[in-house]
Amino acid sequence: MIDIKYARENLAEVKKAVAKRHKDIDWDTLLKLDDERKELQKSLETLRAKQNELSKSKERSDEAVEVKRMIKDLEPKLAEVEEKFKLAIIEVPNIPLDDVPDGADESKNVVIKTVGEIKRKNGKDHYELAKALDIIDIERAAKVSGNRFYYLKNQAVELEFALVRYVLDIVQKENFQPIIPPILIKEDMAWGSGHFEAINDDAYHTTQDSMVAVGTSEQSILPYYAGETLTEMPKRFVGFSTCLRREAGSYGKDVAGILRVHQFDKLEMFSFCKPEDSKKEHELIISLEEKIMQGLELPYQMLALCGGDMGLPSAKTVDIETWMPSQEKYRETHSSSNCTDFQARRLKIRYKLPVDGEKSILVHTLNGTALAIGRALIAIIENYQNDDGSIDVPKALHPYLSFTKIERK
Repeated sequence: MIDIKYARENLAEVKKAVAKRHKDIDWDTLLKLDDERKELQKSLETLRAKQNELSKSKERSDEAVEVKRMIKDLEPKLAEVEEKFKLAIIEVPNIPLDDVPDGADESKNVVIKTVGEIKRKNGKDHYELAKALDIIDIERAAKVSGNRFYYLKNQAVELEFALVRYVLDIVQKENFQPIIPPILIKEDMAWGSGHFEAINDDAYHTTQDSMVAVGTSEQSILPYYAGETLTEMPKRFVGFSTCLRREAGSYGKDVAGILRVHQFDKLEMFSFCKPEDSKKEHELIISLEEKIMQGLELPYQMLALCGGDMGLPSAKTVDIETWMPSQEKYRETHSSSNCTDFQARRLKIRYKLPVDGEKSILVHTLNGTALAIGRALIAIIENYQNDDGSIDVPKALHPYLSFTKIERK
């Protein structure tokens, strides 16, 4: 969440910056709730100090009884105001960086560059090819689990694990530590990411246990250091996890194949760094995404997302879209964001030099897709298809596999 103290002291500047996110914010109500919250906190602190002072006396006084009653009355009032303040401030998005394009929606995103030769401008759909080769089965998955699920089979399974190893070999050279995080996290930890607000129809919830299923391992790696003060930076992770999304707002979109599904595997890069290093760290993450794509020889374009299209916690987001021949257009396969101190403030993740008297500061957090396995498989199947229905394997994956082509048996 944003720094309310900074927002107060620089209100005009913050209002102007947040307006770039094209989201209506009731600043008057937010600041009024903050005033009420601080007044109640101050009153309670005064009363508790008085209570401590009176407790030193051996005699039970009428004043002590009255102070206790006043504290009991104020505590629920403060809790109510704090909850209202929390619900108001979580609606405020992160302040965008200066180079974020202005715009209300994806139509205003800016193409930074286009990379790679499009060797196949059109072709068969990935599922038509995969079904014939017996490497993906959607029909039986629908019987077992419903729509938007799939079985990955045979060489496609081997291809997934080859992709995982290929990506790890690249990102580990930049000190990204491999991690397999939980896919179920506590609601308060989920709240810290900025992706799970009061109502999030895209997340699976286990209401009996107050747990949330992650839609990306960013959401479970981020709280790894919740409530901690780090003394060494940066901390870099590459997480592999199964991700779950309800896709509640995507009815009728991308219904064919495995482009938009409820369950998929993904490799995600995540960094904790010093504030002054976050721009360079974001550039590193983007460069690794490009290295992965260029190694697979898949054509792509890179976009800078406009303020209105970025996720709530992001101060800057850059996407990579890969060419999909059957759709004759680029589709999103990667996204990387610099979230500055927005998430760290929620989860109280700080950095302090190991020097006496040095003040701790909030870290900056960044995330980036290393590889969304399902979408990578789509891109490989469609871009590497042959006229006879077989699929060539990208040369970068040959060292990890016993085959170089997938063909009918």
